[in-house]
Amino acid sequence: MRKRTAEDGAEKVSPAKAVHVADLIPYANGAIVSRTIAENGGGTITAFSFDAGQGLSEHSAPFDAIVHIVDGEAELTIGGEKMRAPAGSLVVMPANVPHAVRAAGRFKMLLTMLRAGAAGKDRKRREKH
Repeated sequence: MRKRTAEDGAEKVSPAKAVHVADLIPYANGAIVSRTIAENGGGTITAFSFDAGQGLSEHSAPFDAIVHIVDGEAELTIGGEKMRAPAGSLVVMPANVPHAVRAAGRFKMLLTMLRAGAAGKDRKRREKH
């Protein structure tokens, strides 16, 4: 697996402007490409492109991750359960649950990582109402 970032030379995403998500990141032969779109204390939003046959091995994170497939179709495994997620799909990968990502064919996704502290504060606020 070859990983690279698209940060070098990439223009920042302009605030208050509509952009086509799939255009934020290019495909690269035999590689996974990533580009951080936004980052702050509450988490990160990162665009990824996966060439066919590429993937991320099983791992877990201490906070919730939300995957939005914007092009192609991803093969996800979450907590041992395999699923296919076509373009337009949104999938929540819960904190501390092992997950893996595989590309049978090329696909692009937007990954939103919600840090535990920020998500926990929001959850507590919702429970009060």
